[in-house]
Amino acid sequence: MATKPPAGDPVQDAPEVTAPQHAAAGLPAVGHSLRIATRQMGVKRTALTLLKVNQKDGFDCPGCAWPEPDHRHRAEFCENGAKAVAEEATLRRVTPDFFARHPVSDLTRRSGYWLGQQGRLTQPMYLAEGADHYEPVPWERAFEIVADELRALDSPDEALFYTSGRTSNEAAFLYQLFAREFGTNNLPDCSNMCHESSGSALTETLGVGKGSVLLEDLYRADLIIVAGQNPGTNHPRMLSALEKAKAGGARIVSVNPLPEAGLERFKNPQTPKGLAGGGTSLTDLFLQIRLGGDQALFRLLNRLLLEADDRAPGTVLDTAFIDEHTHGYEEFAAAARAADWDETIRATGLERGDIERLLTMVLQARSVVVCWAMGLTQHKHSVPTIREVVNFLLLRGNVGRPGAGVCPVRGHSNVQGDRTMGIFERPADAFLDALEKEFGFTPPREHGYDVVRAIEAMRDGDAKVFFAMGGNFVSASPDTDVTEAAMRRARLTVHVSTKLNRSHVVTGARALILPTLGRTEKDHQAGGEQFVTVEDSMGMVHASRGGLDPASPHLLSEPAIVCRLARAVLGPESVVPWEEFEADYDQVRDRIARVVPGFDDFNTRVRAPGGFALPHGPRDSRTFPTATGKANFTAAPVEYPEVPEGRLLLQTLRSHDQYNTTIYGLDDRYRGVKGGRRVVLLHPDDAAAHGLADGAYTDLVGEWADGVERRAEGFRVVHYPTTRGCAAAYYPETNVLVPLDHTADTSNTPASKSVVIRLEPTREA
Repeated sequence: MATKPPAGDPVQDAPEVTAPQHAAAGLPAVGHSLRIATRQMGVKRTALTLLKVNQKDGFDCPGCAWPEPDHRHRAEFCENGAKAVAEEATLRRVTPDFFARHPVSDLTRRSGYWLGQQGRLTQPMYLAEGADHYEPVPWERAFEIVADELRALDSPDEALFYTSGRTSNEAAFLYQLFAREFGTNNLPDCSNMCHESSGSALTETLGVGKGSVLLEDLYRADLIIVAGQNPGTNHPRMLSALEKAKAGGARIVSVNPLPEAGLERFKNPQTPKGLAGGGTSLTDLFLQIRLGGDQALFRLLNRLLLEADDRAPGTVLDTAFIDEHTHGYEEFAAAARAADWDETIRATGLERGDIERLLTMVLQARSVVVCWAMGLTQHKHSVPTIREVVNFLLLRGNVGRPGAGVCPVRGHSNVQGDRTMGIFERPADAFLDALEKEFGFTPPREHGYDVVRAIEAMRDGDAKVFFAMGGNFVSASPDTDVTEAAMRRARLTVHVSTKLNRSHVVTGARALILPTLGRTEKDHQAGGEQFVTVEDSMGMVHASRGGLDPASPHLLSEPAIVCRLARAVLGPESVVPWEEFEADYDQVRDRIARVVPGFDDFNTRVRAPGGFALPHGPRDSRTFPTATGKANFTAAPVEYPEVPEGRLLLQTLRSHDQYNTTIYGLDDRYRGVKGGRRVVLLHPDDAAAHGLADGAYTDLVGEWADGVERRAEGFRVVHYPTTRGCAAAYYPETNVLVPLDHTADTSNTPASKSVVIRLEPTREA
């Protein structure tokens, strides 16, 4: 049974809908995890594999980047982690026979769910120009095809080298090294689509574009504010940390347009109370905010803190910290004092009493952590929103001391590590200087393309080769029709992948699929068995060692693919010892140690159980490597989305049966949706105003200044307790509604959480 994928394409247009749940995990999560895992891997393989997930002698989960505690449970994984591992360690295989049976014209009509369920890729496959079938190709010939196209370009900047967040530190370092020796900084990555706004805001205000807390800080916090994030689906192991924080006396505030089961109550499957009892109520205060209203909320909160200190000078603000460690306080304070109650209530949709209750909790807390994810980062005004969060923390000295700080919760398992390793289209001069000193070539200095600009470059004919190290670029990117048309204009598209996805069937004139090892698999090279490293969401670096035999003898590791590609493209003139790097990843780590700050003695330190923490000036010593040398208060104008009468504000989100663009199943258990994905969650009053009963069908139509109508058809209306005026639907199905130029200021991140739509009825259920 485990070896047989679905025969048809089971995506349904008429899902069943029941009431949403008010608790996450527990026995249902355990049962669902085991059913999915055994269906994909079989019983014995399931036991052997899951017991190695996130263990100090095992492999890092290929799902999210939430850190592991020092003392780990034997089952240190969540439901979605089990799904991710099961799909990678599956016994299902996609062989050349599969491609012989399925032309590309057939595969383009299949759902992303069906494609992913077919199993692991086993051999390099090549789609020739004008062909409708992928055919097997030897590795050497595959690299020759890529090399021929790259060498034929008029400029290295006509090539794009994309990276997903699952790529290891070693592969990421080698990948950017190859791209820069080739001559380009065109290194767009998945950070451009998620936490780029966090990095932009934090770099400007604190000097480091990462979070400032470790896991222990959550346990020591008095107050944790979780804004624009759904841990129960996106980072389920975070719920264990919140439960531990709650046991230590922390109070938790949830700021979200949707009530989320995991933040309501958590039934920890690692404890008897979680399995058989009522679990733990997590949220002390739920602020059901209007989409995009977070900046206004924190701005008013900052005004109220200033006024509280006016009434009792020196008892509310940390004036010693402000005087010694910050810059720009006076300008910020003037802007904050101008915050208006009526405007804030209009922007947030909150009641005055709710904001006052939040203020009381803040005043009672000495140490505060603010956590956030895509709900804050994917708006036009995301960067000033996160700056305002930093203002809030700086006022009371909640940066650089235990139990306090900024906590952007990253998505894919090594997305933060990839950036640390140099996967960035706008590299710092210091990083390029270190590369030049270490390797003896002159890296390019001109900034490259991020994701949005990469799509524009392909669309306009300025980029001709697209190479992706993992990921599902077509499905992850905004403005689906534009993105797909841009990809089809390329001369060659190449994807290093473990499984099939939509990006393999929306191709350039020619296309290659290069199958790679997964995290779960052994990696044997000429120098012996290898391991790789990753960096989690809190800057901890640790080793990852797979234990399974590879899914096919034809697979190469990501580092090996990069090294062989570099030799094919750059030839013997390259100054980089690619063959040595492929044979022994210790050699790569030695070079990382000399190039990337914080990785001194990398090979020794990463072999310690649990790895090591990277240095973080704001956290470790209250030193801020900003332009002013201090933490910067900021004073941006308050912004929030304005929605015309009769329209709604849509956010795109994940179902519980998916991770990013990977669809594990067709259910969203916590939201009561079963057997389908084309649903739109509407407040009953909004649905009534549009004449839409629960179960009716509607088209979602995006309205934009460019005059182009963007339509997502046939969505089942689900009456849901979301904020009035706000709607929600799953991506990638709704990415078609997000224009390529609808992005966050400064970070250029697609603003997928604030999409103005109208509803047009289509048919009855």
